[in-house]
Amino acid sequence: MWGRRSMAWCAGLLVVLLAGCASGPAAVPHDPLEPLNRGVYRFNEAVDSAVLKPVATVYRDITPDPVRTGVHTFFGNLKDLWSSINALAQLRPQEAVENFMRFNVNTVFGFGGVLDLASEMGIPRTELDFGQTLGRWGVPAGPYVVLPLLGPSSGRDLLGTTIETQGDLIQSLDSKGQRNVLQSLRAVETRANLLRATNLLGDVSLDPYSFTRDVYLQRRQSQIQDLIDQGIGLREPDAPADTQNNN
Repeated sequence: MWGRRSMAWCAGLLVVLLAGCASGPAAVPHDPLEPLNRGVYRFNEAVDSAVLKPVATVYRDITPDPVRTGVHTFFGNLKDLWSSINALAQLRPQEAVENFMRFNVNTVFGFGGVLDLASEMGIPRTELDFGQTLGRWGVPAGPYVVLPLLGPSSGRDLLGTTIETQGDLIQSLDSKGQRNVLQSLRAVETRANLLRATNLLGDVSLDPYSFTRDVYLQRRQSQIQDLIDQGIGLREPDAPADTQNNN
């Protein structure tokens, strides 16, 4: 199974090679690659319908809530370390210290991050990624891009994702088997948390592609504008969004 690093590099190469032929005179300004993006979107939907959604649904339905919460917390703990690095890059020492403390407390005392003791101690989580860091320092968003399997992104966020995958702690594991298991589990857990949202998507929009694109771009712009104007971070829920009763 491909890792996030391989997919990000291949997606970036694909965008560079096809950018010229994918755009046209009628292209939407923020989505000049729309023909290519729609093709990748359809591919992602096919893979999701055939594999990811069924697997995520079974995972959600058969996995006890405490286990799912532990899995969610474990991967959230890995994000805390990157959030700390991004906070430093944004010259936000308080959030850098808080996220670094969260990572250390949960890793050392929370059985490798399975337990979120940091939240019980009142240490807040501020989720920050490298795409936001680039935006914070004025790097333009660039064109909207749909990545194979990874979904909505932009030129700036693609660069941020590529950089972050180089420092992914899971990628640093010596065992290829362990890396594949954890990457697969992360993908399934992420998809399981999105089951409710994707079930509603078809009901609220005649064109799910355009709806997804506009929501993604507006959300990212709002997040980065908050960083620039107010220094507000992004608070992430500390528990799975879905329960076993959701369809």
